[in-house]
Amino acid sequence: MADDRYQGHDYYLVDDLLTEEHKLIRETVRTWVKQNVSPIIEEYAQKAEFPIHLLKGLGEIGAFGPYIPAEYGGPGLDQISYGIIMQELERCDSGLRSTASVQSSLVMFPIWSYATEAQKQKWLPKLATGELLGCFGLTEPDHGSNPNGMVTNFKDAGDHVILNGAKMWISNAPFADIAVVWAKDEEGTIRGLVVERGMEGFTTPTTHGKWSLRASATGELVFDNVKVPKANLFPDIRGLKGPLSCLNSARYGIAWGALGAALDCYDTALRYSKERIQFGKPIGSFQLQQKKLAEMITEITKAQLLVWRLGVLKNDHRASPQQISMAKRNNVEIALRTAREARQMLGGMGITGEYPIMRHMMNLESVVTYEGTHDIHLLITGMDVTGFNAFN
Repeated sequence: MADDRYQGHDYYLVDDLLTEEHKLIRETVRTWVKQNVSPIIEEYAQKAEFPIHLLKGLGEIGAFGPYIPAEYGGPGLDQISYGIIMQELERCDSGLRSTASVQSSLVMFPIWSYATEAQKQKWLPKLATGELLGCFGLTEPDHGSNPNGMVTNFKDAGDHVILNGAKMWISNAPFADIAVVWAKDEEGTIRGLVVERGMEGFTTPTTHGKWSLRASATGELVFDNVKVPKANLFPDIRGLKGPLSCLNSARYGIAWGALGAALDCYDTALRYSKERIQFGKPIGSFQLQQKKLAEMITEITKAQLLVWRLGVLKNDHRASPQQISMAKRNNVEIALRTAREARQMLGGMGITGEYPIMRHMMNLESVVTYEGTHDIHLLITGMDVTGFNAFN
């Protein structure tokens, strides 16, 4: 059973920019994670299983839809609070954060933003408590970075529609109660609808054999002439604006979350450097080890300031999708570099389950790809600063 000795790191006193509520939320989530998740996460990752019994606890600490208003069952917190929660969850494991991130940004957010009042009342309160779990269907077997090419579609059939197609790489799919699915109508326009488990022709095969995000359940969504009531369609949202707005919210959470993984790797390496003796003294006293640690904390500090500022902009409804892309790309990249350097510092111990670094490193190899790949986010920034579209 792992001994979670993590302590936060704040080289530039960024905590001075947070409210007392922010810090209380962080401490609450960190305590819950240390007590309930850290002791078991390695075991669940090794056996490639999500600890589903944690769902109720995630709901209790406000990890599901933190910014959803109280009238729909959410805590009604601000965007910085949402980021802090994602950071503390991914500090333990990316798969844990992915589960909460999907529920919050990809399921609850579109229902809150685009659903009817009846749809909101039906699903949001139960999603907030973890009584219901959701997933998000956008990516298809042949359409990842180009979602507009999707082939999943539905046809009008009176009081319902007939949905056909498939989605893949779907977090939470194997045990999700509902799926927010994006599909094309008969005119080729992208629409959003909610598919519920138990609908005939709707299956969710599990994806096996992953080397990454092993403590997170991943699967497919398969629709074979599924009858979906028209009451489950989002009434007004059309085109890619709907799913992309969800991805922006998720990417924002990832920027905070990846920072949590970086902090955990740095904390582990720093402690190890003080305890591991070689050539008669701690390895932290050697220049090359100090170089690694100094570079880690420098990049982490820049990332902390980046997401704090992005959170302020998001609270003010001024954060652009391009700014969110920059933060997602940057923070995942520095988290990966931190994990790799920390692994080297631990030598052979760095690949064992006794320490979290190798698990973080493998998880981050997925995080650097999903919700927009590393290269696509680079092109988003490039297009924003030059005005030229390199995608076509």
